[in-house]
Amino acid sequence: MRLAQTCSKSRLVLLATLASPAVSKKSGETMTQTTLGIIGGSGLYNIDGLEGAEWVSVKSPWGTPSDQILTGELGGVKMAFLPRHGRGHVHSPTTVPYRANIDALKRLGVTDVISVSACGSFREEMAPGDFVIVDQFIDRTFAREKSFFGTGCVAHVSVAHPTCPRLGAACLKAAKDAGVTVHDGGTYLAMEGPQFSTLAESRMYRESWGADVIGMTNMPEAKLAREAELCYASVAMITDYDSWHPDHGEVDVTQIIATLMGNADKGRDMVSRLPALLGAVREDCSYGCDKALEFAILTQPDNRDPALMAKLDAVASRVL
Repeated sequence: MRLAQTCSKSRLVLLATLASPAVSKKSGETMTQTTLGIIGGSGLYNIDGLEGAEWVSVKSPWGTPSDQILTGELGGVKMAFLPRHGRGHVHSPTTVPYRANIDALKRLGVTDVISVSACGSFREEMAPGDFVIVDQFIDRTFAREKSFFGTGCVAHVSVAHPTCPRLGAACLKAAKDAGVTVHDGGTYLAMEGPQFSTLAESRMYRESWGADVIGMTNMPEAKLAREAELCYASVAMITDYDSWHPDHGEVDVTQIIATLMGNADKGRDMVSRLPALLGAVREDCSYGCDKALEFAILTQPDNRDPALMAKLDAVASRVL
């Protein structure tokens, strides 16, 4: 991987160490250091307790990330935290620079990404304050760049199972250990926003489409993480019942903010428990997330666009 010229020489040495694989005793497999990337959604703009905490700037050929990235170590595991909307909440769901964010995490040597984000619920039993370990998505966004690939280098990855079961299981246990009411599995409807749903839309998503929660940010984030061969898990923190619920009416932003504050504290508690569950040494993903590009690129080498190839130096380094 050619790391971006983002930091001092000493910082680059550290990042190269994080990203470099070591040969495993198991034939054909590799082991790396776990570097856990946390993408914090609304209300989650920082994480506590990092040793050697430092906000670093990462340059990406895909634009400027949402913010600097907070790096450090927690429980012996390297961590990189990125506030999705930026500190101070400056990016709307549509303007979040999703490609730059995923690319920047990849350049920092991140191996596993966990998204923590606010959402609405379509299910009575999934109440405000609960967490949901998302395992499926319906993507209804339309104003965002959704791929690192395109003219000059065409690639198709599978997102039939868009989240990593191994990471999801770790999040489930961490949330339970933190005393959170958490639901194992759910379908996340990603809408464009920034407005909330109409009543008719909310009823359709719930009754006809079978969605469980609704949010505005996990797409195309999950798709891009798969293209970057990063394991990805999504933890949806419920703030409201969208607009379908007869006893709750339309979404109330003041209510959302109040619930967000409590969810953010629970989210930080959950994150603090993840290093012990994931460990400092990481073997190849048994679900193949880190090999998603193995047979995905269709454009022949002599027909590939050099400019696009240069931009893919981090995302697709393993296969290019």
